[in-house]
Amino acid sequence: MASLLQPDRAVYLVRGEKRIRGPLSQLYFCRYCSELRSLECVSHEVDSHYCPSCLENMPSAEAKLKKNRCANCFDCPCCMHTLSTRATNIPAPLPDDPTKTAMKKAYYLACGFCRWTSRDVGMADKSVASGGWQEPENPHTQRINKLIEYYQQLAHREKQERDRKKLARRRQCMPLAFSQHTIHVVEKYGLGTRLQRQRSGAPISSLAGLSLKEGEDQKEISIEPAPALDEVEPLPEDCYTRPISLPEVTTLRQRLLQPDFQPAGASQLHPRHKHLLMKRSLRCRKCEHNLSKPEFNPTSIKFKIQLVAVSYIPEVRIMSIPNLRFMKESQVLLTLTNPVENITHVTLVACEEEDPDDINSTAKVMVPSKELVLAGKDAAAEYDELAEPQDFQDDPDVVAFRKSNKIGFFIKVIPQKEEDVDVTVSFKIRHDFRNLAAPIRTSEEGAETPAEAIWLTHHVELSLGPLAP
Repeated sequence: MASLLQPDRAVYLVRGEKRIRGPLSQLYFCRYCSELRSLECVSHEVDSHYCPSCLENMPSAEAKLKKNRCANCFDCPCCMHTLSTRATNIPAPLPDDPTKTAMKKAYYLACGFCRWTSRDVGMADKSVASGGWQEPENPHTQRINKLIEYYQQLAHREKQERDRKKLARRRQCMPLAFSQHTIHVVEKYGLGTRLQRQRSGAPISSLAGLSLKEGEDQKEISIEPAPALDEVEPLPEDCYTRPISLPEVTTLRQRLLQPDFQPAGASQLHPRHKHLLMKRSLRCRKCEHNLSKPEFNPTSIKFKIQLVAVSYIPEVRIMSIPNLRFMKESQVLLTLTNPVENITHVTLVACEEEDPDDINSTAKVMVPSKELVLAGKDAAAEYDELAEPQDFQDDPDVVAFRKSNKIGFFIKVIPQKEEDVDVTVSFKIRHDFRNLAAPIRTSEEGAETPAEAIWLTHHVELSLGPLAP
């Protein structure tokens, strides 16, 4: 099955911002533009963040403050699996009589996959099951925060300079607009609306950014340059003679998962807060309608809107391929499936010689000239053996079989290149489509008129494999 087990064998061309070829199972269909869409030509919007372990949902602002990590769940620093909280009993002295001990519950983190525990790195057990785990402090935190503040101030100045140049270009004559007193008078006496009507640029509030004294009131943030060292710390004397124990040395992946510490030994590994996942919506950039929108609840895998292409576009699959030989005609059996409930009429057309879409073909293809009629999709008919089949008067030379909403048909292929490359054929598929999302129109008599059918054309490429020896 080309779309299930080998999705790259049958691809459709998406004519968006980028001309992308992809399997139908990975494409979307915009019902308002009546065009195929790929992930490269849609807008991605984040709906919500959630933890994949505890399924806690949080808004984007809170997720940003927590650095996109869950506060309660941890990942194992060795194998990156989720850590679980284990309970145990430890002896603890009584507050009344320190000479006597009593059993007290304590909690620690453990990995059920590699058996790593928080006790391996000396983390103290906790008396409560949630929160409060000891975390190492980054020694460079102060330096990093100062660098972030400095570059934020630098970016703010550059943005002000760009806005100043842009506004000066729009309006060459702006009397007294560069003084704070003028802006105060304009806003105080309500002259902003009139001045805003005369200018077509930014609003009056943005004129405050044009002051020449901007930035003098703000605190200047200065950073010290990092000192360059002429001499580096020498290696220890036993660096080349000391035997190496591989279980005690961290791997490259373990070090890169903790870039602020990059521990060299396994005894320095500490658990990391689990990364959050997100639910995203896809929106068509042309008409700005949603193509995919999941439900907000993180425990649900359903979608409010999911306009996948396999639910609207007839799907071509490869069923059987004979031995292909150079300059010899072969017959390939394909299947065509109708995903909608209406009867669909499909016409196959071979690509012209100077077709700009036909750039990968290595063989000549001859498609059926007759129109193919596909029955509507009926989920109940698949299990109803007594249902009478519809008579479509198929040509046996073209249609090999018909079952429910799927047919098998033949195409003839003649490979044109003898090189060691896969045989690729291209053709156009043209079919009618009724947009059920369009508003229903009523006739003069008051009856509802069905949606008008429009004809869509798609470019399809099939990879039939190498030539037979």
